[in-house]
Amino acid sequence: MAPNTATARPTAELDLADQLGHELVRLVRLINKAKSQVAKQGPDGIERAAYAILFTLIHEGPQRTSRLAESLHSEISTISRQSSSLVQHGLVERQADPEDGRACLLAPTAEGMRVFEENRKQRNQWLAEVLGDWTEGEIQTLNRLFGRLNTGIENHSPQLADAQPSASAPAKGANA
Repeated sequence: MAPNTATARPTAELDLADQLGHELVRLVRLINKAKSQVAKQGPDGIERAAYAILFTLIHEGPQRTSRLAESLHSEISTISRQSSSLVQHGLVERQADPEDGRACLLAPTAEGMRVFEENRKQRNQWLAEVLGDWTEGEIQTLNRLFGRLNTGIENHSPQLADAQPSASAPAKGANA
């Protein structure tokens, strides 16, 4: 990991970063607005927030509750409550952990996979409508750049926790 060089960055680079920060805040707000316009409960009666658990289990395989909490940056109690709802709805099942018979793993069921795919289709339809007037090349560029940005954030996330605001830094949320 590279050392924190925030004080050595040129003003123009920081101005561009500020513009990007503004657009990212705007993106998050718009996504949250779009999500709030959809019912809090998903079409299958579970909290929308629980879909993050289902997504993780489908993409990363069966996991313990503690690992899910770590992966999703949530409290174990939150993951436990949401996973219980997923189990009650038949979307996730508890399995014995082969490495420790006292523990259990959460894994998606066939119904969980079906629900996930249905939600994915709805999301993809919405995104296709949003990007309807974009060229294929523009969408490919956006995908590549989002992937690169996400990788950069993942690689530098420890620096976010260690960063100390400077005296000249605006108050949190001041430019958002």
